Amino acid sequence: MAGSPTSSSLTAGEARRVALFAQGLSGPRPSGGPAATLRQLGGVQLDTISVLARSHELVAYARHGPLPRGAIEEAYWGPSSETFEYWSHAACILPLEDWPLYAITRRARLARGRRWHLLENEAASCADVVARLGAEGPLTARQLGGAKKGGVWWDWSEVKIAAEWLLDTGVLVCRQRQGFQRVYDLAERAIPAALAQQERSDDECAVALVESAGRSLGVATAADLAVYKGLPTAVVLRVLGHTDLVPVTVEGWSKPAFAAPGATEVLNRKVRGRSLLISPFDSLAWDRARTARLFGFQHRLEAYVPRHKRVHGYFAMPVLGGTKLVGLVDPGRRGRTLVAKQVSLQTKDAARHVAAALVEAAAWVNSDDVVIERVEPAERTKELAALVAEFRRS
Repeated sequence: MAGSPTSSSLTAGEARRVALFAQGLSGPRPSGGPAATLRQLGGVQLDTISVLARSHELVAYARHGPLPRGAIEEAYWGPSSETFEYWSHAACILPLEDWPLYAITRRARLARGRRWHLLENEAASCADVVARLGAEGPLTARQLGGAKKGGVWWDWSEVKIAAEWLLDTGVLVCRQRQGFQRVYDLAERAIPAALAQQERSDDECAVALVESAGRSLGVATAADLAVYKGLPTAVVLRVLGHTDLVPVTVEGWSKPAFAAPGATEVLNRKVRGRSLLISPFDSLAWDRARTARLFGFQHRLEAYVPRHKRVHGYFAMPVLGGTKLVGLVDPGRRGRTLVAKQVSLQTKDAARHVAAALVEAAAWVNSDDVVIERVEPAERTKELAALVAEFRRS
């Protein structure tokens, strides 16, 4: 390796290495299972889309390899899990010890006064939800009276709107799921007293959240830090000087950057990379602007794009090859076959990384075969197929 960099200046390649190590996607597999990885990442985004698996399962798989899927669910929502769900980057599962830090977000939502849904009778509806939970214990929206009015998925019932508003403002909390439905409980009952009684100012919360984001990202701009924790950039800029993050410059980045203490030490080590399928909702890639800047990689989730306008596919997953994002795979399953419906190879060595990632993923989801339907560029189809066959034999 070339001479080690100073802590104040990073090349683009060094920034990628720092970020990947901080995200648990290079070097030895993280120890401690999904619960420890959740703490390292500071949050795992949740989404209803399930292709190979749900996104929160894909995040754990990318870092730990072929874990039993039940073990992932147990770590997030089992009886001994120490987690809760709340809004961070988006709807996320979060370490329970971070409950006091999100007071800044709960207060902001309370001050805003409502979500995008309106309650017909806020006081009565909220009081009814609280009373039901107090009397009957934790309940899903369906058990409370129904999540929908009966129309499209976003046409929530009054009780669902009330439950979500109370979740937003910290009266309720979700610490478990049933069939991927949130189970609501009273925060006063479900949050340990030692955490519930902590009172922190907005700036104290912001400092802790920004430091946490810095550790999870390794190196980041103020905007990166803000997106990672769902904070206004102005708030991040206001508190940055009170955090332990170290100012750095990164080659090609137009904005100032900040590194977590010790994050650049990985540059003095030889760290092995991996070949992986990455969920579009993985914290490595959920911020599209950062992904473009860090990897020179353009990615857009096309699940909500009309079929005829899709370029890379419904759930195109970035492929990590060592320290680069080298392509995209839109996967699916037919019976016990993993189908690569569309593969986009974007670098010279992409085919080998994609083939390795597909074969490993197929084993994890108990698929006996891998079929490749379309490859871009088409002339590399035979190359990719041959590599898949090679990895399946090895």
